[in-house]
Amino acid sequence: HMRILGLDVGSKTIGVAISDPLGWTAQGIDTIRRKNKEQDIELVHKICKDYGVETIVIGLPKNMNGTIGESGERVLALAELIKEKTNLPIEMWDERLTTVAAHRAMLEADLSRGKRKKIVDKVAATYILQGYLDKLRLSK
Repeated sequence: HMRILGLDVGSKTIGVAISDPLGWTAQGIDTIRRKNKEQDIELVHKICKDYGVETIVIGLPKNMNGTIGESGERVLALAELIKEKTNLPIEMWDERLTTVAAHRAMLEADLSRGKRKKIVDKVAATYILQGYLDKLRLSK
């Protein structure tokens, strides 16, 4: 059994999703309110230990032309720190391969602002992780 963690890293929050033990489905479990790097990473580390995580998948925002912009650089820097702290393999997942953007738009049309903020990161993390799990399954 291996559990995989999915992270959607934003400037104010980190959406967190976890796979089921068989690695089929992703479910959103938490939205971390970012305070500082040390504490953010400590929380991710704790979740990894609590769930017995073996791999971490982090959504990498890319520009439409495929280049990595400022937000992508920030995510990569945080990923490096998470890797040092957890000693776990980290996979970067191109967010453009997921339906994150479409679903964000749909959610935002539907939900009140307050509700939206709370779940959208978690939902994005779920889509990132689900996209990765589906690819793993297809490549087996």
